[in-house]
Amino acid sequence: MTETNEQIARTLVLPYLNHAVRMYESAYASRADIDAAMRFGCGYPVGPLAMIDQLGPETVRDGLAARFAATGDNLHKPADLLEKLVAEGRTFAEEPSGSGESEPQLRHTISVVGVVGTGTMASGIVEVFAKSGYDVVYVGRTDEKVAGVRAAIEKSLDKAISRGKLDEATKAEVLGRLTGSTSREDLSDADLVVEAIAEDLALKTELFGDLDRICKPSAILATTTSSLPITECASATQRPESVIGMHFFNPAPVMKLVEVVTTELTADDVDETVRALCAAVGKVAVSCGDRAGFIVNALLFPYLNDAVTLHESGAHDLDTIDTAIKEEAGFPMGPFQLLDVVGNDVSLAIQQELYAEFKEPGFAPAPMLERLVAEGRLGRKTGQGFHDYR
Repeated sequence: MTETNEQIARTLVLPYLNHAVRMYESAYASRADIDAAMRFGCGYPVGPLAMIDQLGPETVRDGLAARFAATGDNLHKPADLLEKLVAEGRTFAEEPSGSGESEPQLRHTISVVGVVGTGTMASGIVEVFAKSGYDVVYVGRTDEKVAGVRAAIEKSLDKAISRGKLDEATKAEVLGRLTGSTSREDLSDADLVVEAIAEDLALKTELFGDLDRICKPSAILATTTSSLPITECASATQRPESVIGMHFFNPAPVMKLVEVVTTELTADDVDETVRALCAAVGKVAVSCGDRAGFIVNALLFPYLNDAVTLHESGAHDLDTIDTAIKEEAGFPMGPFQLLDVVGNDVSLAIQQELYAEFKEPGFAPAPMLERLVAEGRLGRKTGQGFHDYR
């Protein structure tokens, strides 16, 4: 590993670690959930708080202090808890993990699951529940879109069969649990409805108001939003205690993580039921509150934004930064590879949400990211982003 690679990794990774410490010390999420979120949501070898223990809290503190002295950026100032651990000679392994509570139980009966939406995420969620034995009613705007969901699931199941992971009988059982519809009224018997439509708050609040009218009083209403306020969706209903976030990661059948997001009004039994349900369908649930970015995006995107700023400064080219992060930090992808996969428009929108919520100057979107989006260079989906895929 070259010294340059180590310097690049420390420049980008140390602030990410500092953000994680501040997230934990604010009691937004537990130590176990913060680390699990980044492991299962991003494929990182270890979570950020465990990484601090590996590197040594004093080493991380000293590196951040040097960055803060050079930049004056409040985001680089070592978190108070980090300073405290160093002073006391302790590590995060000695902090409460938050994972000692008893296993969550299904406090509501869940037999029929509804899904609203027909995109990639919606299709994946339908597949997850159907493969786990639940009857699923999924609703789309047109017959063609509804048929597309079934076709996508059939294709996924056929791929599993070709790999020897599924047989034809099981495929038939899974498909037999699916009911497609173009009418929301068909969600009236669902015990849980998962909204997976476009990231547009007006569309979501209209939908939640309609679901409130249609669904039985005991039904739980969940949104898969990654950036919009769940409280706004809840306020569109007469049952805010039954509204919760279930942020699946794409592709939903493969990715293990679900961020379970509660508002101040979400009932404890609803929260516990959703966490238990995640376990029942083979997912790892992490708990957090309703604020921009939840756990993963709030930690991931400032780091990606910092990478753009570093490149923009002229200090290092894209490939050098990508290579340094993979080799030194052990992350599965470099920041620019990941930005192009996620989509630069999506990345910019999330960074704007974080900047608006936390008001940190260091969270302001990098000008280069804004420029690429304005030019339509959105990443792999358009053939051009930070890298060229044409």
